[in-house]
Amino acid sequence: MVLGKYLISPLIKVLENGWFACAVSIRSGKGQSSTDRVLRFTRLFRDHGSAADYARSEGSQWIGAVSTASRPV
Repeated sequence: MVLGKYLISPLIKVLENGWFACAVSIRSGKGQSSTDRVLRFTRLFRDHGSAADYARSEGSQWIGAVSTASRPV
């Protein structure tokens, strides 16, 4: 999912107990000027879709927080 200059990619992992863990990659820039931040979450989910939705939502919120913090007052 692209949001402004950022690429948001959910990362989902199935655990041994059948639950799903998630993280999100937030990437910007290209080539040697690229930055990739990965946020890992402790919350677990019963299905892949819920984990992916949560990761995308948290990534979007993080971008919103960064954009708001960098705006001049």
